[in-house]
Amino acid sequence: MKRVSILNRLEKTGVVAVVRGATKEEALKASHAIVAGGLKGIELTFTVPNADEVIRELATVYKDQPEVVVGAGTVLDAITARLAILAGAEFIVSPNFDKETAEICNLYQIPYLPGCMTITEMKEALKSGADIIKLFPGNAYGPSIISAFKAPMPHLNLMPTGGVSLANMQEWFDAGVIAVGVGGNLLAPAATGDFAKVTEVARQYADKFAEIKGLLELEKTD
Repeated sequence: MKRVSILNRLEKTGVVAVVRGATKEEALKASHAIVAGGLKGIELTFTVPNADEVIRELATVYKDQPEVVVGAGTVLDAITARLAILAGAEFIVSPNFDKETAEICNLYQIPYLPGCMTITEMKEALKSGADIIKLFPGNAYGPSIISAFKAPMPHLNLMPTGGVSLANMQEWFDAGVIAVGVGGNLLAPAATGDFAKVTEVARQYADKFAEIKGLLELEKTD
């Protein structure tokens, strides 16, 4: 099943890089630099000029590397979602929940990750078929909120975005999130053209996630 396969790959990536950029070229170079650093989840935002073209190019370049999962972010409506899916996006992320977007994603068997801040929003998103809820902005809460959300809905799959750093990533996963979204400090060097630094920071995140994953698996066997 297409959607289940994509969700499994997304969970395996653990860290989704939220890619923004002033130009198409900057976003492409940043995405390649991130993958080179070992992060395999790319959320290419529609704030990037010609975002669908960037997604199409990334989907083509990495089509023979199934561990790389390319999706679209900052998707505000169903029209944009369909444009992204036809360009090759394997998951759709929104800053808010939108029912029509959820329906389009269901139609194409593509995971939808809407941004939610309240239990009410999360319940509505789940009813419309959202598989992972993007807790956004994560820095409005912090890792301690996860247990509060999961108490009434233990089946919630949460991915905090905004406020996730190398320093607190362990706390988020310890709290029970399925993945995290990172952007700001990872992408900052790209604005000055330092893509080698982007790769370096991506590698730090990839190494940190590998360490966390090892610890989590160790806990399961204890």
